[in-house]
Amino acid sequence: MDMNTLLPIIVQVIMGVIGGQAVGAALKQAALGQLPKILGGAIGGVGGAAILGSLLGGGTVDPAAAAAAAGGLGSALNLENILGGAGGGAILTGIIGAVMNAMKK
Repeated sequence: MDMNTLLPIIVQVIMGVIGGQAVGAALKQAALGQLPKILGGAIGGVGGAAILGSLLGGGTVDPAAAAAAAGGLGSALNLENILGGAGGGAILTGIIGAVMNAMKK
């Protein structure tokens, strides 16, 4: 696996974890531990980026031109990876928090 394939996944996971941590901090009543927030965010980040990428067409920008313009990071730092990762991580972490909160009752 080359770096052009791996770097977008790393960005998606990091943004998903950030989104999951944000939702975990906002939903105090869910009382999620760190592991569910990190795992939910990471998995949701990759899934959310994949969904957003497919909805937006997934290839409207030439990855080689974007990578050359941004010094190699152009294809990884795009809308699908950043917003899709953060949004997907936040959504999945929120769902996990709601399910865990409902199971406690």
